[in-house]
Parts: sequence; C-alpha cells; structure tokens
Amino acid sequence: MAQPMLQQRLLPTIISVLQAPTDKVPPGMPSNCLDVLCTMVRHSPQPLHGLMISEAFPAAAKCTLSSEDNATMQSGGECLRAYVSVACDQISQWQDDQNRSGLWYVIQVANQMLDPRTSEFTAAFVGKLVSTLLSKVGPALGENLELLLRAVLSKMQQAETLSVMQNLVLVFAQLVHTQLDALLNFLTSVPGPTGASALEFVLTEWCSRQHLFYGAYETKVSTVALCKLLQHSINSNDSRLQDIQIKGDQIFSTSDGILTRSKCATAPERWTMVPVLVKMYKLIINELSNQVETNLSKSQIEDEEDEENDWEEEDNNEDGAAGDSSETVTLLSLLDKYSPASDYSGYDFDGDEEEDEEDQDALNDPLYKVNLQQYLTEFLQQLSQQPYYGTFSAHHSDCERKVLSTIGINT
Repeated sequence: MAQPMLQQRLLPTIISVLQAPTDKVPPGMPSNCLDVLCTMVRHSPQPLHGLMISEAFPAAAKCTLSSEDNATMQSGGECLRAYVSVACDQISQWQDDQNRSGLWYVIQVANQMLDPRTSEFTAAFVGKLVSTLLSKVGPALGENLELLLRAVLSKMQQAETLSVMQNLVLVFAQLVHTQLDALLNFLTSVPGPTGASALEFVLTEWCSRQHLFYGAYETKVSTVALCKLLQHSINSNDSRLQDIQIKGDQIFSTSDGILTRSKCATAPERWTMVPVLVKMYKLIINELSNQVETNLSKSQIEDEEDEENDWEEEDNNEDGAAGDSSETVTLLSLLDKYSPASDYSGYDFDGDEEEDEEDQDALNDPLYKVNLQQYLTEFLQQLSQQPYYGTFSAHHSDCERKVLSTIGINT
C-alpha cells in the first residue's frame, strides 16, 4: 500500500517527467513512470489523495494522448484503467480549465488506441480499458458507449494478432454477462464489413478463435459468455442468433491417398457449415475437455510433489539420525533468521491463490472464482435433458462423444 510519504516523494518527479517534452526525457522513462503511477493508484488508500487526481491524473492522460510510442500508450491506458477502477467518481467529478471531465480524457485515450491509424500493438490492452469503463460507468457514457463499441468493431476488422483480437472480443463477451439484450440490439443494428450484421461478424471472429484464447480468467469470461448466449437463444427462440451459419469442423478427405506436406499446403481447406449455436456448443465441449486435461495434469503434479516431499523427509530423518544435527547448517535455517516477505508492504501475497493472476479487476470479478469444469459439466448435463438436444447431438464428432461420455452423457 503506497504511503503518503512515498507519494510525496515520488509524485512530483513522476508528474515532472510526464509533463516534460518528449525530447527532454530518456526513451522509456514516461512509460516507466506511468507503470509506477498505475501501481500507486491500485494500492493507495481510497479516496485517492488530491494530488493524484488534480495533478497526476491529467499529466498521465495528456502524456498518453500526445505520445506516439507504443509502450507509453499501453502503459498510459493501463494507468487510466486503474483510475477508472478505483477512483471513478473522483475522476468523473474532476474537470480541467475547459470544463472537460476526467472521463472525457479516458474516452479520448480509448478512442486514440482504437483508431485504425494507430499501431495494432497499441490496442493490446485497450479492451480491458473499454470493459472497465463499461462496467464502472455504463449508461452514463451516453452516446460515447455506442461510439466506443463501433471503434472496437472497426479495430477488430484490422486485427491480425491473437492477443489483440482476444482483447477486443472480450469487450463483447463482458457485455454478454451484463447487458445481453442491449448488446444484441446494437450488433444487429450495425452492419458488418461484409454487409451482414455486426453480430454475425463478431460471432464469426469469436468462434473461430475461441479455442486459441489463453488466460484462465479470460477463458472463463469467454466460455461462460458462450453458454449464456446459447441458453438465451434457446429460451427466447432468438432468430437473430439461429439464422447465422459459420464454419464447423474441418473436412479431411481420404480419397486422395496419403496427405503429404505439399498436398496439405496446396489443397484448399474445406469446412462443414453449421448454425452458430452448434459451433458454440462444440466449443463448450472442447473447453470442458481442456479443463479436464488441465486439472488432471495439476493433480498428477501435486501427487508427484507430495511424493518427493515424503522422500525428502525420509532422507532428512536418516541424515539426522546419522550425525549431530547441531553441526548442520542449512539454507532454510539461515533464512529463518530473517522476516518473511509477507511482513513487508507490497509483498503480502497469498501463496494459496489458484492462479498467478495480477489483474485486480479480474480478481474482483465473481467469474474469477468459477470452477469452469464444474460449470460446463452441469451446463451440458442440463442441456442434454432437453427435448431439442437432438439438434446439437446430430453434429457430434467421435472425440466429442468421448468427452461427453465422461460426464454421463451418452449419445
């Protein structure tokens, strides 16, 4: 937790660097200062000290807006996300000499990072900034809400990097959890790049990459969102979702003999076409398989570690019996003379956390605590009991049948 004394010493220097002309500071210095400020904002007592709002916040926002450096813009976006997350009311009430609020600055930064003319790598974390804005401010954004979502759609059309596309897709995945009806209404009212609705564009991009998404928390957000979309369409008979067709499974032909590397390179890919709801269903089964495999691996590793610890204890006991323990100096005995890291501010981590997640916004989201394997198991079991289940089971592959059989679903 950043103490007032630390703030008094660091803030003037940070503000001075952020306000300085680009050619007057060493390369990388503004980005580093924004990272430090971000940490201070996250770990300072609330409400934030006046200087952090009246001086540090506008300095960070203006530095980010005036920079063309990718690292500075990324760090600036994360710093402003921290402000929105922990001090949304304070920056909403703050105004500059032209009566522009702190939220106005945050929206300008998000729009700049989403600008098609801006480097794709600048948008690596912008999805998190937009999602935090939507969750903390929501309807109060007014017309800026639709403008931001349109900007996300525009950036998605250009994105080629998986991390950037995942970050942008998660904006819509988060909205599935909080504003599903409003999201569907918006996406169906906006045209996509091919003339179809933006809903079809987003779901096509999402479903084609879902199996590649990474991060425990991000996987939970996107997979549970697919479950909610699927359940919504079934419950409401929503034709907007039911009418969309996308690629299902890849078709591998055996009629051409052995598939050599050259044949694979020259042969065009062929896919089945399935309703998007079927594709969602298949992705949910695939993620259940991933969760089962991951949790099994974790269990095996834990068993191996327990076994190793048992052997070490036996060896230590034997060594102790063989010699005088008072003459044995171990690293552990030396370290015991020092205070544990948890006694110091900033190092009070919980070693028992299930993930090495450092994003405080993710840790505060109830989805973070969801047992995804259990959630997907129960979801699929309930789905299999419904009279319309044949619509989905008709598309099963052999691998999917095997996965479902492990949770008691036989098709």
